[in-house]
Amino acid sequence: MNKNDFETAINRLNEVVENLESDTVSLENSMALFEEGMQLIQECKDLLQESEERVKTLLKENDEFKEVPGV
Repeated sequence: MNKNDFETAINRLNEVVENLESDTVSLENSMALFEEGMQLIQECKDLLQESEERVKTLLKENDEFKEVPGV
């Protein structure tokens, strides 16, 4: 799977959940959807972690925010 942006990943995760909650998905497809959902959850967690780390590198100097390079 290609790395998605957060919004794309969370939207796809919602689709996966809706499909899993329906009664029309076979056991085999349910397992594939579950696996995809778990991958999407990890991807979302990674993207959120990256964002959190970026926010942590922001410092306030003279009422302006500046990203610290290399952190």
